[in-house]
Amino acid sequence: MDKKTSRSKGFHMPHVFIILLLIMLLVVALSYVIPSGSYERITDETTGISVVDPDTFRYVENENPITFMNYFEAVYNGFVNGATIMGTLFISSGVIYLLEVSGAFGAGIGAILKRTKGREFSVVWIFYTIFVVFGVLGYGEAAYPFYPLAVSIGFALGYDRIVGAGLAIVGSTVGFTSGLMNMFTTGVSQQIVGLPMFSGIGYRAVGLVVFYLIGLAGLYSYCRKIRKDPTKSIVSEEYMGQKTEDEMGHTEEMTGRRVLGLLAFLAVIVIQGYGCITQGWSFAQIAALYVMFGIVLTVIFRFSPSEACQLFCKGATRVFAAAFAVGLAQSVVVLMNQACIMDTIVHAMGELLENKSAILALLIIFVFVTLFNFLVVSGSGKAVIIMPILQPLGKILHINQQVLVLTYQYGDGITNSFWPGSSLVQLSMCGVDYGSWIRFCWKIYLSFIVSAFILIMVAHGIGYGPF
Repeated sequence: MDKKTSRSKGFHMPHVFIILLLIMLLVVALSYVIPSGSYERITDETTGISVVDPDTFRYVENENPITFMNYFEAVYNGFVNGATIMGTLFISSGVIYLLEVSGAFGAGIGAILKRTKGREFSVVWIFYTIFVVFGVLGYGEAAYPFYPLAVSIGFALGYDRIVGAGLAIVGSTVGFTSGLMNMFTTGVSQQIVGLPMFSGIGYRAVGLVVFYLIGLAGLYSYCRKIRKDPTKSIVSEEYMGQKTEDEMGHTEEMTGRRVLGLLAFLAVIVIQGYGCITQGWSFAQIAALYVMFGIVLTVIFRFSPSEACQLFCKGATRVFAAAFAVGLAQSVVVLMNQACIMDTIVHAMGELLENKSAILALLIIFVFVTLFNFLVVSGSGKAVIIMPILQPLGKILHINQQVLVLTYQYGDGITNSFWPGSSLVQLSMCGVDYGSWIRFCWKIYLSFIVSAFILIMVAHGIGYGPF
């Protein structure tokens, strides 16, 4: 009793909404400290991408400074900008809930547990690998609806929700950061500097293996620790209660309809991956795919139309907090754009690189992109501002363009699930607070960052190219 009381009086990590609102306030404060500046934008005739002209920076007077009312209007405007992500999140989560209520997931997990009894971490490894593949394919936000499923798998294996969140978020981060087929950072950046699309994939595959092993080792260490001593779980109170419930739980039986439902779900994942890679699908097509999947599930499990709609709504409401966080994260971008300080920050970085050695310049770029990611989450959005500045500087400093792309790619990818601006949305899907996440992942991400810079140095040393 005393322990609970003492904990209640201690520091509690603020709610995700509060943290994002505070980041918005930070942007407002920066807008009155950092002078407004702007580069002219030009459209690359080859790629059709709008990029900055590195020779056109000028300080400007912001004719539309952020006002008291603008701060609150940004919440609405952020929701408008994030509507495609939010809509897809609601639709996919609502449909997946139909499969969950049918008992198909429970039966599938039960079947896996029977075959892996005593080897539970092998299941963590398998699903971690699946999320790495999602990241490699550039799923990004499209993988969010699967995060609650990962947490359920962690629970079923006898672990806590941190394990489920870790295998999903760390796995996705590893795949996304590696940049093998990542259109948002690698693809856009290579097009801007004139490199062949996805060239240098062999070395990026080496990076993928390095990050993959680091993430897997971090997960294994934590799983082993809480299995030996459940009180060492970061969410120990919930975990102890969960273990008691597990002992009283039951396993769903696999039936023909449930098999059909799971096969249909697997088909959706495959079609989604194929569409995104080969057909250029975006959120509209993904949402449409899940609407069709919902109709198929309704037929397979013989839900009445009204019952299916009620279940859909119940599933969609479970991700309300995550969807709201998407809108608030977009609100930060709205204020950054209105403040007109992004170009000024990038220009200052460019000036800092002048007359520096190649090694020091790469360190500055890597650290800058990593820190800049705190305010600007969009990988492609940063690329069209930063890469045109780095391209000529790379030639002056004798740094290959491919190395610059790799540096940008690693700086952007690793902290996408560490800084609150983007990680809070993912954590909301898993029911994990930011403080607990940092306690779990900081060593893993520190290892990612150190390894990434070593990989960058090696790449520069071997003349990673083609140029």
